[in-house]
Amino acid sequence: MCANYLPSRTERLQSQFGVAPPRHGTGKEAFPGSMAPIVRLADDGSQTRECVEACFGLVPAWADLKLARHTYNARTETVAEKPSFRSAFRKRQFCIVPAEAIFEPNYESGKAVRWKIGSDAGQDLGIAGIWEWRPHGGPDDRPLVSFSMLTINADHHPLLQRFHKPGDEKRMVVILEPDQYDAWLHADAEAARNLFAAYPAEKLHPTPAPKVPLRKASPKPENLPLL
Repeated sequence: MCANYLPSRTERLQSQFGVAPPRHGTGKEAFPGSMAPIVRLADDGSQTRECVEACFGLVPAWADLKLARHTYNARTETVAEKPSFRSAFRKRQFCIVPAEAIFEPNYESGKAVRWKIGSDAGQDLGIAGIWEWRPHGGPDDRPLVSFSMLTINADHHPLLQRFHKPGDEKRMVVILEPDQYDAWLHADAEAARNLFAAYPAEKLHPTPAPKVPLRKASPKPENLPLL
């Protein structure tokens, strides 16, 4: 699973995913409820790719916006049945989530240490996702596009089995190869399931990336105590 990732930068959106960046840029690290870029088929019927800003955490029109805190990942095993996800999946509202890297917790030291996982091939990750639309809830209460990353079991994956709490089921996001992008965006439900495969561990580059606590600002000279 993935609850924290680094969205692709403008230059990689253009060079690898073939889209112009969203108007408001790509932002920084994304967490559930954050706005981040996704790549989908343009809604003008042209069948070309477009990049739009969307909420990380899928929110159907009938749900409260707070649901995004719980719907940022969708299990491939149940995505067609779960109330929050089934409409987007059945409508083939598939998207690609461009990510420079994802972050996962590693407990091998006895406590949670954040690790950064990116591609070992000098490219960004294209993560399979689904998207939804609602008439309000976006910036300035404009229409809101939201999305969820699809995940598969990773209990036996050489790399991803190392993450999350001991005893928990291991999950990993579905990572697409660049030559699979169009196949995913144009897939029907059956073809989509053929792309739900574990990404090779040797193509991923993991490295510890613990968060650094923010330091308090040093007092200004004029505010130093008298000795």
